[in-house]
Amino acid sequence: MPDASDNTVTVKVLTGIGLADPAGWDRCAGPGNPFLRHAFLLALEESGSAVARTGWRPSHLAAFDASGRMVGAVPMYLKSHSMGEYVFDHGWARAYEEAGGRYYPKLQVAVPFTPVPGPRLLIAPEAGEAVAAALIEAMEEVARRYGVSSVHVTFPAERDWSRLGEAGWLRRTGVQYHWENRGYGSFDDFLGALNSRKRKAIRKERRSVAESGVRLHTLTGADLKAEHWDAFHRFYMDTTDRKWGGGYLTPEFFRLLGETMADQVVLVMCEDGGEWVAGALNLLGEDTLYGRNWGSDGSYRFLHFEACYYAALDFAIARGLKRVEAGAQGEHKIQRGYLPVTTYSAHWIADPALGRAVKDFLRRERAAVEAEIEALAELSPYRREGEE
Repeated sequence: MPDASDNTVTVKVLTGIGLADPAGWDRCAGPGNPFLRHAFLLALEESGSAVARTGWRPSHLAAFDASGRMVGAVPMYLKSHSMGEYVFDHGWARAYEEAGGRYYPKLQVAVPFTPVPGPRLLIAPEAGEAVAAALIEAMEEVARRYGVSSVHVTFPAERDWSRLGEAGWLRRTGVQYHWENRGYGSFDDFLGALNSRKRKAIRKERRSVAESGVRLHTLTGADLKAEHWDAFHRFYMDTTDRKWGGGYLTPEFFRLLGETMADQVVLVMCEDGGEWVAGALNLLGEDTLYGRNWGSDGSYRFLHFEACYYAALDFAIARGLKRVEAGAQGEHKIQRGYLPVTTYSAHWIADPALGRAVKDFLRRERAAVEAEIEALAELSPYRREGEE
């Protein structure tokens, strides 16, 4: 099994998250982000969602100090494709293979199927920068030993992005849409911060859903039942089949999520005439609500906005959360109060020629992303001074 060490820190590869001590992993991951919890990653593997058969072979890193205490970790997978990542490198793969190279397999440092920013170098509170350096060195060493083309760290926290850049990795930026709680006491307080046109539009959308007869139920903890998960998986599959031709997550994943992380699940279920017709899955972090999956087996005007965005804001305001992260894509989120923010990724390329080409591409892309974010910010629905 490949390993790396700096005399005080030893890094090992784990071929399954089940080989990691749950308490040790969670101590390194910290309490803020539910997607980095051992239970979440274990549910992905035990359900057959993120395993070798689906092109996600677990190759996690675990760092130990001289006493054998776990002080760092990295969620990493050996990939045979670029699906389920949300930071697209298909063009790189195509160009490299047309030039005679072999892009796959590659190593992916990520939470599978989850474009949620967060730490990727998971470091215990008492550990220092030596652990971060050892983990970065280990990623590169494992890549060389496996003979892969590249390593990709997607949606890392900005601090990890900086560390990787200092280690010589190529750095990329992207954009997502997040909502910030400015101390609102109610949804009406939030609406009061918007300009009159956007305020009226949101009220019209919410009124339309209310008048349709569809009722929303926000469920968490013990309120979650098997019937909710069965219905939600049906919605999830119906929606992903229509959009992408298949879903990544199995029914068993949702069942395990409900069993092991119910208190961090916020499931918005939509009922029409006593039947479940749609749902939106969120996960609850320390100060953030993370929107994840939506599905529906019918067509209801504005219901997607109500279940995914407005119900999430209602919940966040009631709980005093700092933000709601609505995930990847969708400029339509801006007019509903979710503003553009920068996201990050970092890339280690084995072939110097491919590395030079990617570096040039990223330099131009970063300038374009920065300009895009500035332009999108001008579309903000929030009242400017003097506006009604």
